[in-house]
Amino acid sequence: MNGLPVTRSSSALRFGMMRAQDIEEVVAVENRAYPFPWTRGNFLDSLASRYAAWTLRGPDACLAAYFLLMHAVDESHLLNITVRPDLQGQGLGRLLLNKVIALAHDANAHSILLEVRPSNEHALAVYRHCGFKQVGIRKNYYPAGSASREDAMVMRLMLDDHGD
Repeated sequence: MNGLPVTRSSSALRFGMMRAQDIEEVVAVENRAYPFPWTRGNFLDSLASRYAAWTLRGPDACLAAYFLLMHAVDESHLLNITVRPDLQGQGLGRLLLNKVIALAHDANAHSILLEVRPSNEHALAVYRHCGFKQVGIRKNYYPAGSASREDAMVMRLMLDDHGD
């Protein structure tokens, strides 16, 4: 895959709703990005549940990133957010989070909730930069190899329109 020329301008990037025909490409990126990736079935189930599932593609139409967001009453839950490994560190995570926040606002959510591995320092830095605060820990939430588990940090972003 070619590298994506990413600048602070996102004019060459295009968001689109994730479709079933995107799943193979999404799963390929997922498998490169994580030691314990979501499965094809996880993505298909999310689409069947009509979660807000979005892709971000570059000018060459190659998949650069994606996310899945579940709206529940007055809160949105970020289920998965992934930037293709060779494109990380170029601001795409923040671009995705801006889209997530806009969708949560549109859904009249008061906040956005997510879980993240404490070992995922880069993601933690991006979330904190965007205003997410830790609100809890889910013990033994993630698989971690050798039959062990890793906790999840639960983080929340309170949306401006609804106050803290």
